[in-house]
Amino acid sequence: MKPRTLVSIGAMLLGMSCGMALANRTRRRRFNFQGRAVVITGGSRGLGLVLARRLAQQGARLALLARDPEELKRAEAQLTANGAVVYGVKCDLRNQEEVKAAINSIADRFGGIDVLINNAGTIQVGPLHEMTVKDFEEALAIHLYAPLYCTLAVLPHMRSAGQGRIVNIASIGGKIAVPHLVPYCASKFALVGLSDGLRAELRRENIFVTTVCPGLMRTGSPDNALFKGQHRREYAWFAISNSLPVLSVSAERAARRILEGCRRGAAQVVIGLHVQAAIVLNDLFPGMTASLAALGNRLLPSASRTGSKGLHSGAESKSWLAPRWLTQLSEKAALRNNQRQSES
Repeated sequence: MKPRTLVSIGAMLLGMSCGMALANRTRRRRFNFQGRAVVITGGSRGLGLVLARRLAQQGARLALLARDPEELKRAEAQLTANGAVVYGVKCDLRNQEEVKAAINSIADRFGGIDVLINNAGTIQVGPLHEMTVKDFEEALAIHLYAPLYCTLAVLPHMRSAGQGRIVNIASIGGKIAVPHLVPYCASKFALVGLSDGLRAELRRENIFVTTVCPGLMRTGSPDNALFKGQHRREYAWFAISNSLPVLSVSAERAARRILEGCRRGAAQVVIGLHVQAAIVLNDLFPGMTASLAALGNRLLPSASRTGSKGLHSGAESKSWLAPRWLTQLSEKAALRNNQRQSES
């Protein structure tokens, strides 16, 4: 047999061996959520609530962290009515001492913590001209420091158990900068860096960290997003984009992908083929992506003429510019996912 043939066979056998070893290791990583204690930040509404529903169906014990006590009560009532074990904790995630106290109370109640899902988020939409340093600080407080505080608080409990899972919900905005979402993108880029760094350091302790980068999801979020500048026009493009099936995925589909990634201990979960394509395109041709983003920015609303830098909620920013026949999928998701109590 020729030496070249022997080398080819050897390489093939080595590749098969490595593939089988990787598959076996992946299988060993997997675990189910039955009886697991799972903490979800921002778990009272939106994607957090959708994740809680799916986890409850799989037998997890749930702890929901959120600032709004009324939202927490509604979420708890909805989940417990379907037989879930739920512990709602009012907590300002921007306060490290509050976070530490909340995590310790959850660990005491459930006898430990198996999974942390850092899901809480905030969105400020508008041109950079309208943004202030405070907007950036608020975005960083929720998207960087809150996950950091929660992670530092759960680590002693996971180390004690000898294992754990941490899921950080970032965004395509943490991979590619999007016009009129600069504070959001800056803070999500920071979260991606934190998450990837944590994974590298915690892996040897059998704690797997998963970074999730979805595109637009139909969670019902436009009602609670914050808009600046020509806020009705800003709401219109954001709400319509958030509702169109071509551009967005359902929260339920996103939740399935996220939990599967958590089970496998995946390093990264990117949700949406168009999102994956956009990230690859940005990596290969950053100049072209930057030019496309600049072109997109020209199509977005300009700064307001009044010079006001005030924030307006999505609920305050609705107008004829975003007709309900174009936003109905997002509107239905808002009702389903505790983003709104009833039809207005």
